[in-house]
Amino acid sequence: MATIRWGIIGCGDVTEVKSGPGFQKSHDSELVAVMRRDARLAEDYAKRHGVPRWYDDARQLVADPEVDAVYVATPPSAHKEGVALCAEAGKPVLVEKPIAPTFQEAEETTEICRRAGLPMFVAYYRRAMPIYLKVKELIDAGAIGTPRCVVLEHFDRAPEPGFDTDGVPWRFVPEIGGGGRFVDMGCHQFDLLDFLLGPVTKIQGMAANRAGLYPAEDTVVASFEFANGALGTGSWCFVVDKQMERTQVLGTAGEVTFSMFAPEPVIVSNAEGTVEHDIGYPQHVHQPLIQSVVDHLNGTGTCQSTGETGLRASWVIDAVLKDYREGRKTS
Repeated sequence: MATIRWGIIGCGDVTEVKSGPGFQKSHDSELVAVMRRDARLAEDYAKRHGVPRWYDDARQLVADPEVDAVYVATPPSAHKEGVALCAEAGKPVLVEKPIAPTFQEAEETTEICRRAGLPMFVAYYRRAMPIYLKVKELIDAGAIGTPRCVVLEHFDRAPEPGFDTDGVPWRFVPEIGGGGRFVDMGCHQFDLLDFLLGPVTKIQGMAANRAGLYPAEDTVVASFEFANGALGTGSWCFVVDKQMERTQVLGTAGEVTFSMFAPEPVIVSNAEGTVEHDIGYPQHVHQPLIQSVVDHLNGTGTCQSTGETGLRASWVIDAVLKDYREGRKTS
């Protein structure tokens, strides 16, 4: 099998531990070049991670003849541009999530690779992590019977006093990330539910900004239906005096409870009793997905996170935030 030689556009925080080392540690994979607009930071990253080449221009990285595939790890508002450069160079791309700030732009971004005849993968890495493969195995094996209901809860405290409301991180700026923490984390949640139960076919929601700490929504509720008939509800609030995140899938013969953002045990309760599966997280959470992309490109496996599946998460997020976004435009 060929060694897939990777380049990274945008070597920020997510690439330090979660993803970057995974390109070096996966089989038949090598990280050979990185790019960041700040040349000093690009060089520093390359030296610290043992990467042979660095650039401060994305065009130079995608033109590198020793780069076979590219990981676009910039903020979402820059994904389309990065994907277009890769398509022009004829190189497969793994793009960070969400694909773009809006569903329309996500469609346009995905279409770029489709027209070029190139595979595009999306960094919804939970689809390849052992802990969530176990959840899927349990559901598919009938451990909870037929899934009927999903309850998703995600609460957290507001930023600490001194939070700079004039220079907020990009993840709180809708024009860059598409929204706030609901978009940044909720897209992972809906993508994983898509993987576990199938596509969401109907959804409605409400969003609000109650604390006024940043431009994006901080409180969201939603109800949704899956193609298999299961119904779900979700509640997100990131300005309350509580930290809690949990997903429950309830079926005709039991339920499974797990966290989407912490390596907590997967708990299955049914007529046979309650069983905990303590699987944990890999050191580099992207690595199993990276391996599946490498295997896909080598023709020895199939990656479960593609542009088509990633679009469905973007569609769900847009549907939930539609009224809120329109209200921001008119206010």
